[in-house]
Amino acid sequence: MKDRRLPIEDTTVGQRQARAEAAQEELLYNFWNEKLGIMNQLAPFEPDCNDHFIYWWHAHVVDALADGYERTREAAYLARIDRVVEGVRRLNGSTLLHNYYDDMEWMALALLRVYDATRQERYRTDAGVLWSSIRTAWNGHMGGGMAWKKDQLDYKNTPANAPAAILAARLYQRFEDPADLAWAVRIYEWTKANLVDPATGFVWDGMNRLGDGKIDYDWHYTYCQGVFIGAGLELYRCTGNPDYLHDAARTADTAIERFAQPDTGLLPNEGEDDCGLFKGIFVRYLHELLKLRPERRDIRELLLRNANALWDTGRSERGLISRSWTAPVEPKVQLCAQLSGLMLLEMAAALPASSIRADETNA
Repeated sequence: MKDRRLPIEDTTVGQRQARAEAAQEELLYNFWNEKLGIMNQLAPFEPDCNDHFIYWWHAHVVDALADGYERTREAAYLARIDRVVEGVRRLNGSTLLHNYYDDMEWMALALLRVYDATRQERYRTDAGVLWSSIRTAWNGHMGGGMAWKKDQLDYKNTPANAPAAILAARLYQRFEDPADLAWAVRIYEWTKANLVDPATGFVWDGMNRLGDGKIDYDWHYTYCQGVFIGAGLELYRCTGNPDYLHDAARTADTAIERFAQPDTGLLPNEGEDDCGLFKGIFVRYLHELLKLRPERRDIRELLLRNANALWDTGRSERGLISRSWTAPVEPKVQLCAQLSGLMLLEMAAALPASSIRADETNA
């Protein structure tokens, strides 16, 4: 069937990397709060916009800065990461421990990437302290699974389980503790059995949120698809079992079909606040799938179409990014939305050069 979507702009690796670097500088220009050592929640800044500190957004600040370091190997990125981590620790009561298990999982994942880059033992130590606390999330409510937060132990959701499986698998890959692999498999199997549609691979958000045992079937988020894809990929890397890779690919196929607009290939605006981060997480793990399945031209095209749309129409003159990745840019842009767009541009920048011509996508 002929693809009716617009052809992909023929951008070079150098162009995509320059865009990502510009977006990193725009993040600092628009959001950095030198006094607090964290990012502001809104841009343009308002004096009361940091009235409550959002921990998990800053875990993704660290992740995005790690993207920049991996792309450039510039020490400035590591210095920024140090400032952010210490700012988070200070504003979080001189600790990285938190009430929300999923927030700690994201911070541990980000710190593990920084450890990979620097081999500084303090990052491994911090990730280990977080992992020790995260493991206490597992309990018998709903037949197992990781709780969402410490004061609601009977609510089990994909955001608390799939990133925990990713973390456990990555810890095993680096430090070879069999207990970590066992945790990854255990969490993954519970998630797949309880929160994944066996017919399609589509991932539901959670169960028993209201204490009624029900699954939130109507909560459809790119976030949940992305983290389950990531969990399958990391377990495949650990074990070589092709079933995990198959699971990841099937969920990706279903998610792309459900979320990408058929006429443009663009991903939707999922809303404000935390929802603004969801697409960035989704494209991060689609990119991880592409690393293992480089023949997946559809994933490469999705990343490029969305990145090009963002760059061409989804940014303001001062570099603020729309939640929709197309115009118009909101009068006040939230940090979560800015991060989501930055992660997309970094994933596009990490794509290798391709011999595929732009006009071949319509063949």
